[in-house]
Amino acid sequence: MVKNNDDASLLQGSKRGLDRLKTRPFERNLALTKLGFGAGSKIVAHGIRNMFRGEIERDEANRGFYERQARVLADELGQLKGSVMKAGQMLSLWGQYFLPEEAVDVLASLQDDTAPVAWKYIAPALEKELGRARLRELEIDEQPIAAASLGQAHRARRKSDGLDVVVKVQYPGVADAIDSDIRTLSRLVLMSKLTPKGLDVNPIFAELREMLYQEVDYKAERRYTEAFCAKLADDDRFVVPKVIAEYSSGRILTTSYERGVSARHASVAALSQPRRNRLGSAFMELFLLEFFDWGMVQTDPHFGNYRIRIDEQGERDRIVLLDFGATKRFERKFIDSYTCIVRGALERKPELIEKGALRIGLMQPNFPRAVHEAFATMCETIVEPFTDPSEGRVPAQLLNETGDYRWGASDLPMRVTQTGARNALSVYFRVPPREIVFLHRRLAGVFIMLAQLRAEISTRAALSKAIEGLGK
Repeated sequence: MVKNNDDASLLQGSKRGLDRLKTRPFERNLALTKLGFGAGSKIVAHGIRNMFRGEIERDEANRGFYERQARVLADELGQLKGSVMKAGQMLSLWGQYFLPEEAVDVLASLQDDTAPVAWKYIAPALEKELGRARLRELEIDEQPIAAASLGQAHRARRKSDGLDVVVKVQYPGVADAIDSDIRTLSRLVLMSKLTPKGLDVNPIFAELREMLYQEVDYKAERRYTEAFCAKLADDDRFVVPKVIAEYSSGRILTTSYERGVSARHASVAALSQPRRNRLGSAFMELFLLEFFDWGMVQTDPHFGNYRIRIDEQGERDRIVLLDFGATKRFERKFIDSYTCIVRGALERKPELIEKGALRIGLMQPNFPRAVHEAFATMCETIVEPFTDPSEGRVPAQLLNETGDYRWGASDLPMRVTQTGARNALSVYFRVPPREIVFLHRRLAGVFIMLAQLRAEISTRAALSKAIEGLGK
């Protein structure tokens, strides 16, 4: 969550701080229950009006209704903060498999659209966790440089030596409200009639609950931060903040402040093609390392979790990695099975794709043969950037004069989606295994980052090296 920026005024001017933080379970439940009753009455009215509409008009009305319902839900979650808002964010991730597109789009806006909490609520939490004496050692900027659903980050300076740090503080009451928030939110989603009939959402909310408990565990996040720092210590392409142990606790995480700009910053776009290519290669190779080698993946691809430190003297630009709260571990068995799918897609061997998919639980033996074939086709499409240009699998316009893949020009996500829709794959893949959801979340983020950088690189060699000896 520590999405630092050299110019904190970007956050200052974007959202007014919340002067009131609803933390008590009764207060939070009351707010959501009132929202649920309001949704229920709107559903009844919408159903009556639909009785008098034609099919086309009814479809348009349904889309508008779903969007309005999701917007009301998103607005209230944004005011409540905490685990219920984070769960709402995650619904946009899971929901792409079963919620209306309009609802997913609105819930996804929660990822970036959050107001900070007033300092009067943050200061007591800091003092409680660190103690008054320790806190006096720091000069903390009361205006946060980043705000999210579970906490916010403040830049600070250690008075004794001038060390610049970032103090990430968890909102009061967040951890204690998780179970209540999840129960209430699940009922609310059902009352809003946003989920399809017959879908059991209990396993989904169980996953959300587990994920939330992990994300409020700052001791675990500290361990992951230190692990990434150690693993990348000798790789000068990356910078990982150092944990400052004396200012950290179970609900406070303090790290060194690492300067950098957003990958969307004009100065990054102005870099030469070779420099942007090197950054793109680093992003891809980091993901391949995390999954295939370490089995430990930072699964949140939010742009704020990455900064670019531009080398003003030369071409040794570096990527600053932030926020390891969403790190997931993958078992070697899953990695091998997934590699089987990747290898099958690269080599155009449907039997390997099917073997890996059955092991993971993506496919079932009783699926029609046409579904297995359509799934194999989709997988072969997804690995397009990793194929040899001589195979002719990449559209000519997506290759530059040296045969490198033009990520910024690629329409691959749209083509993959069209393949799935054309073959009605969603009928069979309602909600995929949790590992797939989180892994593909990060993989999509890598693709988007390379497109943002307008990288023109071949990644076949890097992938071949990463899967060597795996998935057989």
